Amino acid sequence: MDGDVSGVWWDGRTLPLIHWEAAATPSYPSLTRALAEALVDVLWFIDGSEDAQMDQDDAVKVMEGVAHVVSTLPSDQRQELIELFGEMAAAENNPARRGFLEDVPGDFGPIDDVS
Repeated sequence: MDGDVSGVWWDGRTLPLIHWEAAATPSYPSLTRALAEALVDVLWFIDGSEDAQMDQDDAVKVMEGVAHVVSTLPSDQRQELIELFGEMAAAENNPARRGFLEDVPGDFGPIDDVS
């Protein structure tokens, strides 16, 4: 992670910087893109959290909840999400985050049954 963001608190602790390129971008091409970026930031934070930062049972519940929501999307919306993750991965400079983005579709189910 790149550093700390002062004034951003969760459970009494300052959250580490997740991915603030979005903060520097005044607008997104679509609401879907903005929400996909926010979702990836949350998942990236959860994936990289230590036990002291987040209860691992809660982390699993959040990840399972995301997987369930994604699995219930119509195939065209799942395909759009897969394409967005691919675009985000291609533009990502951090190799670890790029790998995470490349793995997200398979980890959360949108690839299954997409035609």
